[in-house]
Amino acid sequence: MQKTTKIILGIDPGTIVMGYGLIAIEKNKVSLLALDVLKPGNVKDSYKKLQLIFNTVSGLITKFQPTDFAIEAPFFGKNVQSMLKLGRAQGVCIAAAMRHGLDVTEYSPKKVKQAITGNGNADKEQVMKMLQTLLSFTHTTKQFDATDALAVALCHFYQTQNSLLKKSGNLKDWNDFIKKNPKRIVGKKS
Repeated sequence: MQKTTKIILGIDPGTIVMGYGLIAIEKNKVSLLALDVLKPGNVKDSYKKLQLIFNTVSGLITKFQPTDFAIEAPFFGKNVQSMLKLGRAQGVCIAAAMRHGLDVTEYSPKKVKQAITGNGNADKEQVMKMLQTLLSFTHTTKQFDATDALAVALCHFYQTQNSLLKKSGNLKDWNDFIKKNPKRIVGKKS
């Protein structure tokens, strides 16, 4: 395999279904490496589930040698038990990444949807269809956990590769960019 500049592992954590997606970036061209789910929900013992999640993430890191690790942050639900289980799943994923020396970046579901579709309230099917367009794959799945994980990886790429901000020097945000580049603003003439 040719050496790529960057490989990003994205994770959508879960104790019932955990999604993962890997993308490779070479010369700012993004390609799909892997997209799948792990179903720890079939394991009865809750600690064995966590061990399976940890071992799977570790195995993905060993196999694909990612340079970046991104994970979806849990959304706040009403069911406290579900939140605790999801937090544990996320924790073991993060521990596996850190065990392999990877920095961890976390993105909210709304941020991921916004980065992929332009709409922070997009549904899972819209995210999947946009990913198919952006990454040129035709595999359809009803396991949206896999495409959600892929979206996390691509969101991470977009967040770390914002070339307009990088080319313009050390900027804090878009408002800072506008202040430092007034001639680049195109708008309505008064």
